[in-house]
Order: sequence, then C-alpha cells, then structure tokens
Amino acid sequence: MGCICSIIPNDVLRRLAQDESLTDEARQALTRTALVDQELRKIREQARQFTAVAQSVAPTPEALAPAPAVTVYNCNHTQTLPGAPVPNPANAADPSAQRAFTEATAVAQFYQLLFGRDSIDNYGMTIISSIHFGVKYNNAQWNGTQMLYGDGDGQIFVDFTGGNDVIGHELTHGVTQHTLQLAYADEAGGLNESLSDVFGSMFRQWQADQDVNAADWLIGSNIIGPAAKANGLTCLRDMANPAAPHCLAPQPTHYSQYQPGMDPHYSSGIPNLAFYTFAMAIADPQFPNRQPAYARSWQTAGRIWYNTMFLGGALPNMTMHQFASRTHAAAVLLYPSAPEIDNALSAAWTKVGV
Repeated sequence: MGCICSIIPNDVLRRLAQDESLTDEARQALTRTALVDQELRKIREQARQFTAVAQSVAPTPEALAPAPAVTVYNCNHTQTLPGAPVPNPANAADPSAQRAFTEATAVAQFYQLLFGRDSIDNYGMTIISSIHFGVKYNNAQWNGTQMLYGDGDGQIFVDFTGGNDVIGHELTHGVTQHTLQLAYADEAGGLNESLSDVFGSMFRQWQADQDVNAADWLIGSNIIGPAAKANGLTCLRDMANPAAPHCLAPQPTHYSQYQPGMDPHYSSGIPNLAFYTFAMAIADPQFPNRQPAYARSWQTAGRIWYNTMFLGGALPNMTMHQFASRTHAAAVLLYPSAPEIDNALSAAWTKVGV
C-alpha cells in the first residue's frame, strides 16, 4: 500500500516542499504533512482490513441509531486524536467546528435521503471529526474510523473544513470501506479515489441544488490558498477536464495512459471522466426519452454508481473493467425499460477506453 488516502496526494506535498518559490515556513509544513501522512496510512489500511474481517465473521448487526450522532473534537494543533470534545458544535464560536459539524451532518442526510443509507457503515455509525489537527497540517482524511482536518499553511492550502466536496469525498472513503472494501493500490485504488470524487462532487451539487450543467465539477476549489491561485491553480482536480493545467494534480483521461502502481489520485481521472461524460449525456435535452431527473447527478447517474457499490459484494482488487461491468448491471436493474441509459453508459466508458 504505497499511496496515502487523503485529499492531497503525497507526491504533490513532496513536490511543493521542494518548490523554492515558497517560503521556508510553507515548505516545512508540507514536509511535515507528508511524513505524518505516511504513518496515518498504516492506520487506515489496518482499519480497512479489520472492517473486512469483521463483516465476514459477524452476524448482521442491529442499527446503533436511526440517524448517526455527529461529534466534533478539537486537537488544538496537536496530533492527539480525537482531541478535546467541542460542546454544541452546531453553535460553536470556532467556524471550523461549525463547518465540520454542519457538513458531516449534511453528508449523513445526503446518503440517508437519496440512497437510504444510515451513516458511513449503514448501521448508524457515529461520525467523528477532529479539527485543528497538527501545526499547519496540509490535508484532510478519513483514517478508517474518523475524519481529521488540518488548517492548511495559509499559502498553498487553507482550512480543509472549508471544502464541502472535500468532506463528502473523505466520508465516502468510509462508505467504500464498508461496501466494496477497495484496496488502495493499482486500479482498485483509482476506483476508490474516483468514488470519493464522484460522491463528493455530487454532494456539493446536491447542496447547491445544481443540475449537471450549472456544476463546476471541480474538486477542492475552496481549499486552494492564495499562493496557489497566484500560479493559476484553481482546484485539486477537474472531473470535466482531468488533464487541465489549472489542476494541482492533473490526471490521465484514458485507460491507455494507466500504469500499474500509479497513485490512485491520478488514475481516478479515468473513471471520473466516465461518470462526468455519462451524467452530461443523459442530461442533454436531445437525449432519447429524457426525464427531468436525468439532469441531477444524484438522481440517475448517482443511483447507478451507488448501486454498483453493492452489486456482487466486496471486491478489494476490483479492476476498472469489472467496475464498468457492474455499472451496466446496475443500470439495467434500475432502468430496465430505458436501454438508452445503458447505451449512454457504454459510450462513456468507451470514451475513456474501458
């Protein structure tokens, strides 16, 4: 497991840490983040393995609660998790605490209202968030059991609780952990990252009540700091144009560009573009038998992607071709009388070479 499952790729942190145009303070913060992330990755992978074993040996559990409790803790710039509890985070004076609570609660509602899912594990799991993790920590991640957020260095990145798509992205890693149980390497790792980008973007669109044409399809635009913006960088990734130069981490757009061992933050561009292409195709006014729901990413395309996470059970080493095949099965299951939807899906996967 050579890759670290957090919103900022480790190689980006290391590359920026070598950028002499940045201040020494910013470069040191980037270096510290990369070192800490290497160890946090081990916790994440252990949690994934534990989830797989627990689900294989335990009977189906009863739900903890009909809706998850959402709690927030303050690390106060230490790296001690979870930190000190924040009382009444919904009304906290600290805006980071408020955002962490509000957005985590909204993600839980998003999964409940749209997909009938009860929290991360579907059994009412408490959602724990820790803010102000570390000193100028340049990342956010789901560590296998909870969320943690850094404040950023103020130059390249700013407070990671400011990105609702970032929060949706990272909490979706938890959903994937409890469904497909995808490993974080090779093609499965790319799918793992892509699912988080897809649902993170979908969550952002749902909150803004945007159709696919109004959405910007950017990931992480709200956590980009002033120094990065000054260099023309506007986001981490762009699902509509993964290779765009305005992305901090441009991605491949075709399966022919995939290489074994590629960092999942990059290979995810391939399925990301497939989802975007499919969502845009069925939203086109000229699409056969088009329904209004097709224009909302979470109502049609999103339902297919969500159901794909369940069809056939967990498959930790899933390939992109296997995932594409399951999306077809989900489309036929959900829309048996609308073959045009599956045809659009085929065209989207063909476009990216899968």
